[in-house]
Amino acid sequence: MAVGSLRSLRSSIASQLSKVLDLPPENLIKSISAVPVSKKRHVADFQLSIDSVIENSSRDCLAQDLHLQAQKLAERLKCDAVVSEISAGPGTVNFTINRELLAKTVLQQVFQDGSEYGVKSELFSTMPREKAVVEFSSPNIAKKFHIGHLRSTIVGNFIANLKLALGHEVVRINYLGDWGMQFGLLGIGFQSFGNKEKLKSSPLQHLFEVYVQINKAAEDENTKKLAKDFFRKLEEHDEQTLSLWKQFRDFSIEEYIRIYKRLGVHFDEYSGESHYREKAQEVLKMLEDKGLLQKTTKGTGIVDLSEKKDLSCVSTVMRSDGTSLYITRDLAAAIDRMNKHSCDTMIYVTDKSQSHHFQHLFQILKLMGYDWAERCQHVSFGLVQGMKTRRGEVIFLEDVLNEVRSRMLQNMTSAKTTKEIQDPVETAEKVGLAALIIQDFRGLLSSDYQFSWDRALQSRGDTGVFLQYTHARLHSLERTHGNAQLADVNAACLQEPDAISVLQHLLRYDEVLYRSSQDLQPKHIVSYLLTLSHLAAVAHKTLPVRGSAPEVAQARLCLFQAARSVLANGMKLLGITPVTQM
Repeated sequence: MAVGSLRSLRSSIASQLSKVLDLPPENLIKSISAVPVSKKRHVADFQLSIDSVIENSSRDCLAQDLHLQAQKLAERLKCDAVVSEISAGPGTVNFTINRELLAKTVLQQVFQDGSEYGVKSELFSTMPREKAVVEFSSPNIAKKFHIGHLRSTIVGNFIANLKLALGHEVVRINYLGDWGMQFGLLGIGFQSFGNKEKLKSSPLQHLFEVYVQINKAAEDENTKKLAKDFFRKLEEHDEQTLSLWKQFRDFSIEEYIRIYKRLGVHFDEYSGESHYREKAQEVLKMLEDKGLLQKTTKGTGIVDLSEKKDLSCVSTVMRSDGTSLYITRDLAAAIDRMNKHSCDTMIYVTDKSQSHHFQHLFQILKLMGYDWAERCQHVSFGLVQGMKTRRGEVIFLEDVLNEVRSRMLQNMTSAKTTKEIQDPVETAEKVGLAALIIQDFRGLLSSDYQFSWDRALQSRGDTGVFLQYTHARLHSLERTHGNAQLADVNAACLQEPDAISVLQHLLRYDEVLYRSSQDLQPKHIVSYLLTLSHLAAVAHKTLPVRGSAPEVAQARLCLFQAARSVLANGMKLLGITPVTQM
């Protein structure tokens, strides 16, 4: 029996359906989905949902009518070399693939496509390749790198990874809070309490300490005046103040790069509000020329966003002294990025408290005549409560990374398995990060959640630690028994229910990627990988490699290798580095 690709399995079902339903086969591909594995019963491999192919006019069918239609359709279809069984379910037609063909095809596809498995699926064949700008992380210099910034960092990294894997071009931008009145305060604070050596060795911590100290005097009239003067000098390009500001920025970025590296995150561009202080003035001029800028009695500049133009919804874009605001600089940044990168989509990743800001931003861009504002998107996320480190409240990202590493190391040491690991500290960091990421990505991004170290770092249950443990365990099988050779696999040796469950689950990976590509939610991939790990753990128990006949051992090794490969691919998309020992 010739082995086709996974694509040919769906296509084979689609081409038979197309003749019976008189619809083009390519219209049917997305209606044929892989059936989720069930613990309770044996399930078919693919199903067609009847209401996705009947004409809209008969969409309001009752459940029993749909079932009847499914039965009628199932009766008109025939089994062939690919499909060994066809049955009707509640509103679905179910297809079971010839068992040996299923095993051969899935394994061959996973081995052949490697890191591109699932991405080469026909589900993505009509998707246009695009260029996307993703802006994420975006901390404020001298202020806390709070947990919201951490969420933005890991979510933005996931979105960028996913877009890249699907063949899009991606530009990762970190838009720093590196301008504004706080730099007046920071500047005079540094002149009083600053230390050049500390600025070089630990800039983020030192600038934060200086900022906290000077803030205590922020209400003092003299301090206010000095801070204003310092910031005015910055705005007027005074060399001395600019040079100090530039040191704050450059040293901070160097430190950020080092810490992001620990997270496995990189940026193509470190941008910031400071880049747009002049361009923001151009934006104000454009708004004025287009008749969109209105002055209030206090002299501030606003844009009317109300439908009836009755000022019921406005956005303030200019202070009374003519200087720009955060949103004005964001407008300038969006226009500049579009000119520079001519991208198809621009994605901003921040917490949901900024939803109004982005609605206003996109509305103003539209009013200015930029149609591409339609292709800008704000991916928002909820708040995390209760994340504390041993030092107390989270102030620096590095504290979180150190905390997760030390807690994980402690757990590994008490588990008595750390002796053989070459680099326990490095492993603890990677496993700990997986724990943080999975706890964060399990639900909808928009929901708030209560953070718990104990829950995140559990080794059993649906955690990042469990994913890492499964990956390391499957990897040790390969270390012990060598790599399986696909050519030698006898698919007849993979007919046990636990082997079929793993194969059926591998069959669904492309659909899960497709769902995440549509709504940019990582939870689909997380739940898929957790199920894969549970299925692999069961199969690891019931389908031993050691002590089995060589032919059976080879086939099982191949199955476990395929599971590990897909597990690693999914973890990397989420921003997790899989470990090989634990």
